[in-house]
Amino acid sequence: MTSRHVRRQAQARGVATSYRDWRGQRVEVGDDTLRAVLDALGPVAAWPRPPKPARYPLAPAPARRNWGFTVQLYSLRSRGSWGHGDFADLAALAAWSGRELGAGFVLTNPLHAAEPVPPVSPSPYLPMSRRFISPLYLRVEDIPEYTCLPAEQRQRINDLAAPLRARNATPDLIDRDAVWHAKRSALTAVHAQPLAAGRQAAFERFLVAQGQALQDWAVWCALAEVHGPDCRAWPGPLRRAGSAAVDQERHRLAAPARFHAWLQWVADGQRAAAQATARAAGMDIGVIGDLAVGSHPGGADFWAQADVTVPGMSLGAPPDEFNQRGQDWAQVPWHPGRLAATGYRPLVELIRAALRHSGGLRADHVMGFFRLWWVPAGMPASQGTYVRYPHDATVGVFTSEAARAGALAIGEDLGTVEPWVHDYLAARQVIGTSMLWFERRADGSPLPPPQWRRACLATVGTHDVPPAAAFFAGEQVTFRAALGMLTNPVEEEEARARTMVAGWCAALVKEGLLRPGQAPGPAEFTTALYGYLARTPSALVGVSLADVVGERRPQNMPGTTDEYPNWRVPLCDGEGRPLLIEDLAANPGVLAAVSAVAPVAGQYTRA
Repeated sequence: MTSRHVRRQAQARGVATSYRDWRGQRVEVGDDTLRAVLDALGPVAAWPRPPKPARYPLAPAPARRNWGFTVQLYSLRSRGSWGHGDFADLAALAAWSGRELGAGFVLTNPLHAAEPVPPVSPSPYLPMSRRFISPLYLRVEDIPEYTCLPAEQRQRINDLAAPLRARNATPDLIDRDAVWHAKRSALTAVHAQPLAAGRQAAFERFLVAQGQALQDWAVWCALAEVHGPDCRAWPGPLRRAGSAAVDQERHRLAAPARFHAWLQWVADGQRAAAQATARAAGMDIGVIGDLAVGSHPGGADFWAQADVTVPGMSLGAPPDEFNQRGQDWAQVPWHPGRLAATGYRPLVELIRAALRHSGGLRADHVMGFFRLWWVPAGMPASQGTYVRYPHDATVGVFTSEAARAGALAIGEDLGTVEPWVHDYLAARQVIGTSMLWFERRADGSPLPPPQWRRACLATVGTHDVPPAAAFFAGEQVTFRAALGMLTNPVEEEEARARTMVAGWCAALVKEGLLRPGQAPGPAEFTTALYGYLARTPSALVGVSLADVVGERRPQNMPGTTDEYPNWRVPLCDGEGRPLLIEDLAANPGVLAAVSAVAPVAGQYTRA
């Protein structure tokens, strides 16, 4: 095809031939990229028009303003943790912050299911399945059958936990492989304990309710224990869930598959208990979950839904201010036409599962309901392009399921976003996300609090940028420069960082949150930033635990893999000392930030 024909075909099929970058400049997409995307989409006949988008209910709107902690749950440990945060820790944080501090919610990272065998991927945003839960978040001792074990078995489980609990007192990186090795052994012992009649009946009801999706996940796990957790490397006949070879394996692997189904039942119960604890503590909303954009290209979701996915393509993001080389997330996209042809059933089931036992759901990169950045295999992330999705239907599914669950719908709409998208989401009562570092006027100065939007979750940062103390010190430049992630000169980026901090200090002084002439330290600067958020009209204010305890290390450096210990950093203070849940009540940074945002609680969102 000629270049002109390629570009015409791309435009006709929702593939962008150009786009506006983060600086507002137009970028033309190369023909090689367009050809690769068109080939992956397949013939026109394989891409039917979406059904005419039905009236979808609006998502519920919050009746009043609320604040709550945002936390990477794996990083938040207690004296009872096995070196990794769990549902008991989530319940403890919700109980304390709701009852004692007046918080209305806790927002966690995605708790999606990871590999059933080591090595366990550290990223919560690259799961094996978005529909199911990682058993790493289980508190073994809270499973009812644990108490029925003989004393010697309980002692053996305690011995498994002891070295992991000892790591809680250190700043050492989280070792998911060690945690899963110990928990897997303990859970096997607990699973062998017979269920009481009522519990057995409840388990059977869960199996029926979860249906084919749970069966597929459990069988995939059993196969992964034999062949490894990347189905692309399995024997050919096993690479698709519906094959005759897989049907034979379902019978042969029935026992290990039932174990993995049991794990999901137990996890579902502990997640429900955390939400019940949150609501009992007085939280209006409770636990807000997080939905990753996609899942692993060799994982269970791809295996079970191969007919609606696009192999050979990876999701990501174009270059932006903080990730100037772009991002490749190594996730397989859904085919927009084939998804439409199913009536969006996979999306409905996914969001419905994510909203179980939750007061809200944050959709990471909510622009994915509108368009996604596809990166052809073998190309750098900067050479991808946008592919459009039928957003009336995809957003409609999101709001419909939120309405069905009586839960808030939150969309992470940061980064390169077409302006009309914000209005579209707001009209459907999807709460947006406003990050302080990005909220600026046209001249680059901080956006005054009254000019922030009302229908948003306001935060200082996100898991993809360094904590506030690191920004104050300019370490967001230091980190990225050391990792080779900058395309501009280091000196230019350092100057920009100093200007940003100076601008925010001036805005904080203007608001009376810092004294004129004061040379604040990182703790004072961070507290003042949260006071600034409290003065915006935002419906929700998220308080990052990492920010307020003075942590300086980012949880994630987008665009890196092994160059930085992404998603493995335990919660520590500014001096690198580990902090447990039991330490938070006496932490001065936590108390100062809570005082700064306390006026938010109970204010009505409507005039």
